[in-house]
Amino acid sequence: MKGRTHIRKRVAAIFIFWVSVMCCNHVFAQQQPGAPLSLQDEPKSDSLQFDKSNTDEWHSVDVNIKVRYKYLNSDNIHSPDSSIHTYHRKSYLQPWRVDLGNYGTATQNLMFTPEDRLGPTLGYKALDIYRIDADSLRFYNTTAPYSVFDFRLGSKLEQQVSILHTQNIKPNWNFAFEYNRVSSQGFFLLQRTSHDAGSFSTNYQSINRRYKLKAGVVYNKNIQDENGGIIDTSQLTNEDFNERSNLDIAYANAAASSATVPRSLVTNTLRDYSVVLQHGYSWGKTDTLYNEDSTKMSIEYIPRFSISHHSRLSNQQLTYKDLRPDSLRYAPFFAQAFVGDGSDSVFTRQKLNTFDNALLLNGFLGKEDKQVQFSAGAGLQIDKFSTRFLVDAEFVTITSNYIIAQVRKDAVEDGQFFYSGEAKFYVTGAAAGNSLLHLALGKGVGDGLAVLKAGVQQNINNAPYNYTTYINQYDTITNTFNKESITKLYFEVASSRYHFNIGIRNYLVSNYLYMNAGQLPDQYAPAFNLLQVSAQKAFKWRGVVLDNEILYQQFAAGAPVNVPLLMGRHQLSYERYIFRNALKVAIGGQMRYHSPYNTARYSPIFNRFYYNDTYLLTNDPVYALFFNFKIKRFRAYVMVDQFQQLFNPGNYINLPGYPAQDAMIRFGFSWVLLK
Repeated sequence: MKGRTHIRKRVAAIFIFWVSVMCCNHVFAQQQPGAPLSLQDEPKSDSLQFDKSNTDEWHSVDVNIKVRYKYLNSDNIHSPDSSIHTYHRKSYLQPWRVDLGNYGTATQNLMFTPEDRLGPTLGYKALDIYRIDADSLRFYNTTAPYSVFDFRLGSKLEQQVSILHTQNIKPNWNFAFEYNRVSSQGFFLLQRTSHDAGSFSTNYQSINRRYKLKAGVVYNKNIQDENGGIIDTSQLTNEDFNERSNLDIAYANAAASSATVPRSLVTNTLRDYSVVLQHGYSWGKTDTLYNEDSTKMSIEYIPRFSISHHSRLSNQQLTYKDLRPDSLRYAPFFAQAFVGDGSDSVFTRQKLNTFDNALLLNGFLGKEDKQVQFSAGAGLQIDKFSTRFLVDAEFVTITSNYIIAQVRKDAVEDGQFFYSGEAKFYVTGAAAGNSLLHLALGKGVGDGLAVLKAGVQQNINNAPYNYTTYINQYDTITNTFNKESITKLYFEVASSRYHFNIGIRNYLVSNYLYMNAGQLPDQYAPAFNLLQVSAQKAFKWRGVVLDNEILYQQFAAGAPVNVPLLMGRHQLSYERYIFRNALKVAIGGQMRYHSPYNTARYSPIFNRFYYNDTYLLTNDPVYALFFNFKIKRFRAYVMVDQFQQLFNPGNYINLPGYPAQDAMIRFGFSWVLLK
């Protein structure tokens, strides 16, 4: 009864805090949850205690950790992040992403990263970074109720909130829910963003540890107003345009002026939801263990064979609306004279409904903490695509069968080898021949000196649906493409003792799928190489920390790729505990830069970035100053972003027509509640 009263009080406190926050209309920031306090043993009344918890495998290293989590398709254990070293950075833009000059707008990764496609896909990726993906669902295990409130505030109504709560209903059953919101009006006219993302997850393991279940629900809604970019960058240095909302924009005729905050009549709205279920039953050897004085009993279970079932139901749709179209805007695609009174519009909605069902047989070799796990199975996937364009609709249904196999061995002690392999092959349907093969091998060197890892991955995939079919009430675009092949070889060296990380990656790409300079889907048939070398090293001397990140990319001439040759970010800070270790601070500055390169452009009509070889982008370095601090489970920061603009008129250019935000002061904090 006392426990229920405590839960009701906690739920009431969370509700009151949330209502007060929304009424105050302040910002909130999403970061990793803070560090929990030390684990305290609860008193027991039984003379013989039976350990019903499944937390042994989760608390394998530090018994002071109260909160751990795993991802949907991984057994690796992670701990919440409580550091302040990089707490001031924008979480959604790490490490090498750029947006359209307003937080929450479409982002492009300047580090070449092929799209994650396998099998039938819809193809809209520009807003993915703000979504909660089903594969990134976190499944927690806690020894106490755990809640996190994260907040951030910036100029022009830039707001962000993240709320997380998780607790164990029983020692072997946990649930968690999370809500994230990002919104910003922006410095420039008609570039408002509004994103909502929520999830619920639960994981359960039977007392005898034979049955395991992971289940979750994810919902995302992303709205981006489109202004087409600014027309004249010279206005950025003109004092008459110090108020950035006065700059001329390409879609100036698309304003709903009656609104308090002007809204564009050209919008892209992405919605999706997913329901996932993974569960299985295993057979193996069970032993009963007692402590030295026989007052506590626990079960040691070593699985040998299991059957698991994986199921997913998902829906994704993108809606493009232009409620006051301009004929010049669509001249590259179709000729249409629009009536200027608002009675005409351009509309298209593309949707994908997916049902995926797989059955796997799993085996285990070795002791519980040194097991080699392997599995094999088959699945059925049904994808239903549709395009609606006011006057009609088009539907395509694809039924696919695939086979999958996995093998994995983790390193539980220093110096051990670890390896993994996974394969997925589509054998029927329009995606027949699509495949994913990934092999990785690694080993720890010395007593925690470094970890070496090498691997190879090959992906053969079809073009996404929006590359092959695009229809509105005035135009139809259809294409047929060959399968794209991407092979990646990589090698990584990481050392937590010496604070460095080095990675080498080489991509071999053929039949590359991309958007050409005419904003239309295209394919580059010749095979080309792209080499990446990344390095991160932090130098520490007393309280001074110099953190350096560098990325070098070299690709074959002629390949339709827009990435810089060199990028870097350097942070110099002073970090230490003060006031008898009650307060930890990190104060300093950071700089980031890139070499000149031909940058991509953004297409609002297709919500994608497209290749460009005519705009050479050169920018001066970008600077920021920050002050981060932490008191127990409370973290906060204050920073001056785009600091260089205070001395150098004009804005950093992210993409053609899309300057970065003005200099501004940002503020944020994170508060962790833990029993």
